[in-house]
Amino acid sequence: MTALSSLNAPGSLRQARLPRWAVPAVIAFSAALMLLVFALTPLQGVADYLVVASIVSVVAITGASWWVEGRRLARDRLATTAMILALILTLLPLGFIIGYTIKRGLHRLSVSFLTHSMAGVGPLSPGGGVYHAIIGTIEQVLLASLIAVPLGLLVAIYVTEYGRNPLGTGIRFLIDVMTGIPSIVAGLFILAFWIIALNQPFTGFAGALALSILELPIIVRATEEMILLVPAALREASYALGIAKWRTIVRVVLPTAASGITTGIMLAIARVTGETAPVLLVAGNNFFINNNPFSGGQADLPLFIFQGARSSSTFNVDRAWAAALTLIAIVVLLYVAARLITRRSAVRR
Repeated sequence: MTALSSLNAPGSLRQARLPRWAVPAVIAFSAALMLLVFALTPLQGVADYLVVASIVSVVAITGASWWVEGRRLARDRLATTAMILALILTLLPLGFIIGYTIKRGLHRLSVSFLTHSMAGVGPLSPGGGVYHAIIGTIEQVLLASLIAVPLGLLVAIYVTEYGRNPLGTGIRFLIDVMTGIPSIVAGLFILAFWIIALNQPFTGFAGALALSILELPIIVRATEEMILLVPAALREASYALGIAKWRTIVRVVLPTAASGITTGIMLAIARVTGETAPVLLVAGNNFFINNNPFSGGQADLPLFIFQGARSSSTFNVDRAWAAALTLIAIVVLLYVAARLITRRSAVRR
């Protein structure tokens, strides 16, 4: 009777839990302890401190949970804390890069910088701008996307919907190989084939061809994965209504996977927007504004950043940081615009 009454007592079956302030307190204590250790030992470096302090915090939180909450909840808290730590450590370098770029480039960024070129501006002159490089980047990436996006969508549709044959297997293998090739190889291919073999000039279009080679496998892979995620029941329902396969793909499969496909396309565009090696090899360079990518050399933002960062002039280095900030802003704007378009299309459906 005594045992039964103790089981029925209010709160007797409630398991002990760590208070809400325990986890922040353990993290603060671990950070302070590791700060003391780094001050008294040869250990040094901000990155090393963050990694060691994070590991010690996870171990300390797990140990406290094991002592108070028991083994089962301690394991759960270990998995949760480890996931959060992995997310923070993944985003931390990105935050440092963006923050440092903003710090170095924001003071040089201005309306004049965005609306003027480097025509007549020497390396020791404080003026000049990046307008000609912005034009080159937009035109080259746009041309590369006009080549790679339709071709990538068609290849992905064939591989997923029609490619259950040796040809489809070969295409998948080639796409896997293209995904891993270095960017400079794409530039060398265009240099050897387009410029040397076909005797074509160094132009922005040649740079767009090299960028399209890098963009194509990413689009194919992303589109293929998104199409495979479309439930087979949707296709079967469409076929049951007597709708042709090609119309099912256009009206059912692609709209269903549109959000993921758009994200994959934007990731591909973001990757090629920052490529330097292909453009350095085949697009030439131009300090003047060149609105025609099919005639004459054409600059772009990655090439402008590369040349400015390796210069001994402080003015060129400052312009390179401002151009890097401009490039990040362009990529962010493109991604946000794509997400807004995709969301509006989904709401309309």
